[in-house]
Amino acid sequence: MRKRTMTLAIAVAAAGIGVVTVVPSSAVPAATAAARASAAPARIANHFDLTEGQMPENVAVGPDGTAYVTFAASRQVAAVTPSGGTRILATLPAPADGGVNTPVLAFALTTGIVRMTDGTLYFLYASGDAASTGLYRLRPGRAPHRIAALPADGLPNGLAFDAEAKRFYLTDSVLGTISTVPLDGGRVEVWSSAPELAAAGFLGANGIKVRADAIWATNLDHGTLLRIPVRHGRPGPVRVAATGLVGIDDFTFVGAGDQQVIATLNGPNTVVSIDAAGRARTLLTAAEGLQNPTSVAVRGRTLYVLSAAYTTGVDPNLALATLPGR
Repeated sequence: MRKRTMTLAIAVAAAGIGVVTVVPSSAVPAATAAARASAAPARIANHFDLTEGQMPENVAVGPDGTAYVTFAASRQVAAVTPSGGTRILATLPAPADGGVNTPVLAFALTTGIVRMTDGTLYFLYASGDAASTGLYRLRPGRAPHRIAALPADGLPNGLAFDAEAKRFYLTDSVLGTISTVPLDGGRVEVWSSAPELAAAGFLGANGIKVRADAIWATNLDHGTLLRIPVRHGRPGPVRVAATGLVGIDDFTFVGAGDQQVIATLNGPNTVVSIDAAGRARTLLTAAEGLQNPTSVAVRGRTLYVLSAAYTTGVDPNLALATLPGR
C-alpha cells in the first residue's frame, strides 16, 4: 500500500507542474479572488485510515446525510454516517498483477459513484484488467456486479446519471472521452472525444454532471470547466465555461440552475465557487483541513468535501461546511 500511495503522490504532484492550458480566445478566465466567499468555516467530521488505502475519491449523499464514498486505493465503496461511522459496503478484488497495468496510476482504484433513490449504488472501477474494469451496480445487501465492461487501457473516472434518458455518462481521464451506458448496463458508446477532453501529460476529463440539457465536465490537466449541450442525444459544440482552475477535480451545482458551481482543486488544496461568467472565488483552503480535495456534494445548506491526502500523505478526511442561505 505504501508503494502504491507513493506512486500516486508522485503522479499527482507532477500534474501540477508545467501544465499548459489551451482554450479558445473567447473563453472567460476564472481568476480566483483573494476575498473569501461567505461560508461558515469547515469542520472535519471524519478522519480515514491512510494505511488502509482509505483515500476518498468520489461521493454521493443520501437523503439522511449518509455519504457514500469510493476509497480509491483500497478498491472499496463505503457508507459514512452522520454520526461518524464508516461501514465498508464492498471491496473489489485486485487484478492478478496487483493493478500495476492500470494506466498512468499503476494501481487499481474505485472512482465515480452515483446513488439512486432506492439506495442502489453505481460506481466505476479502473484496474488495467479487461476482466474487471467497468461500471458496477451495488444493490443494498447484495454483492457488486459489473454491468458494463470498459476499456482496460483507459481510466474511467467521473460518473453521472441522466434520469430522463435513463443512461449514465462517464469520463475517461486517459482516453479523453465521455461515454454512455444504459441504466441496465451492456453496450458502451463513446459520446464525445472532443479535443477539450484530452489529457496534456497526466489526466484529462475528470468530473462530470448532467445539468440543464447539457453535460458538464472538468479537465484536470487543462484546469477547465466544460459545458457540452445535448442535442437530440448527441453532443453539441464544447464551450469552455471557466479556465485557470489548476488541478480541478470533481464539482457540483448550487441551486436549481447552472449559475453557480462549487469545485475542488486537488493540488492547491482549495474549494472554489465559480459563477456564470467563469469567475472563481475561494471557499475553503488547507487551513481548514483540506488535503488534496477530490470531490464535493451539497445537501441542503451542507457542503461535503472529501480529501484523499494523495500528496500530503497525512489525513484523508470528510469536511463539512455550511453554505449561506439562498
